[in-house]
Amino acid sequence: MQDVTRLPASVGSGRIGIVHLGLGAFHRAHQAVYLERYRQRSGDDAWGVSSANLRANVALVDALREAGHRYHVAEYADSERVTIREIGVIEETHFTGRDKSAGRDGDGHWGRDREALLARLASPETRLVTLTVTEKGYFLSPASGELLVDDPMIAADIASPESPCTAPGLLVEALYRRRDATLPPFTVLSCDNMPDNGKRTRDAVIQLAARRDAELAAWIEREVAFPCSMVDRIVPAMTEEDFARLAELGIEDSNAVVGEAFSQWVVEDDFPQGRPAWEADGVEMVADVAPFETMKLRMLNGSHSLLAYLGALDGIETVAEAVGRDDLVALLRRYMLDEAAPTLAMPEGTDLTAYAEQLLRRFANDSLRHRLQQIAMDGSQKLPQRWLHGAPARLAVGGDISCTALGVAAWIRYTAGTDLAGRSHAVDDPLAERLADLHARHGDDVAALVPAFLTVEDVFPPQLAAEPRFAEAVMAAYTTLTQQGLAGALAALARA
Repeated sequence: MQDVTRLPASVGSGRIGIVHLGLGAFHRAHQAVYLERYRQRSGDDAWGVSSANLRANVALVDALREAGHRYHVAEYADSERVTIREIGVIEETHFTGRDKSAGRDGDGHWGRDREALLARLASPETRLVTLTVTEKGYFLSPASGELLVDDPMIAADIASPESPCTAPGLLVEALYRRRDATLPPFTVLSCDNMPDNGKRTRDAVIQLAARRDAELAAWIEREVAFPCSMVDRIVPAMTEEDFARLAELGIEDSNAVVGEAFSQWVVEDDFPQGRPAWEADGVEMVADVAPFETMKLRMLNGSHSLLAYLGALDGIETVAEAVGRDDLVALLRRYMLDEAAPTLAMPEGTDLTAYAEQLLRRFANDSLRHRLQQIAMDGSQKLPQRWLHGAPARLAVGGDISCTALGVAAWIRYTAGTDLAGRSHAVDDPLAERLADLHARHGDDVAALVPAFLTVEDVFPPQLAAEPRFAEAVMAAYTTLTQQGLAGALAALARA
């Protein structure tokens, strides 16, 4: 019998101080939960949320509207202990993506609620804008950090800045309107898994603003705060099985989200227009997020990516299933402690061995059904900060990068669109067509295929790609993985 705790939602007030871009499962199970806890504890109702989906899923926006913007989050400590939390802090929702139902040509039109969202962003009551738009939603090259000005969506925002369709474009237009109305700017808080996410958001916004108005870009650079943050909670994509489990507990909610009980939010304390006093609700306010951010990216997210590509190639479906294998657990321990941890500069007293063991326990939570294919999405955007930024530091001191090389080899093989047994899978990545072309051109010729991948500068920093030890390690790992399979590759790594 399950141990179920039920927590009702707070009462909405209609007062909105926060606009969130990216109305996905993670936002609803992470930031919204912290804000719900804050409002219930403090009674401060000034920080309601207006949340927007920018690119897809108009159905979610409309379903939340129909439900009065209330939904449930199921927080699983394990398969026997769950907290059901109702969330009421979201006060309104918007959709600014392509509404395919509205166009006779099947393509639809952009921006159904765009003007309403821009009006909310430009409102004097809006003091904070948060984002969970994934790495690709910033339209920055993962390797160089330059704005992708040739991307069709960014090009459209440059051509028609008053009708933006990207997150950076929305922020630029809203800040333009606020400056024009002599309103102070809002603070912009990225909650995406990127190193220096506040700085990268700032770069994207300023680079795009400079294409419109040099004085606007200078004003944003001078006046707008972009604090960094580190977010951590495992929130898998919902499945029919998840909804069925909730129905057994009496929760019939198409907007519900399932996640783990663990949650962490570390935020750089730089909010000129004020913020919720959410320290008492578990938010860690610090002067410098970078050490925590890098620790999480390289150890947790880096481990997740190792499992995603290696596991998917072997037909493994979930994280919990993967860490049920001793050889994959040994790989993760070796990667985290021998390759990732030595690249980190943590505050005194941080126990990275204990952190690694905590991560392995979290990965083993079989109540989550966290699919490896979900983690594998957008690998070209994720690899630089998870693996590739730490590898040069290891190479500089003659350190081992065998686990990283095996991960890169697995990602290259994964992008071929089949696993090692020949079963096909979708490759959901902004560079999918380009990577497929490399496979078509070079086939099984490892000596040509791997160097061709390493020359993709959107992923691999040129200095790392030019490092012979790195290229040789990836080629050796690719050969072993494709010839001996996952078990053989892990056994060879253990012997090395």
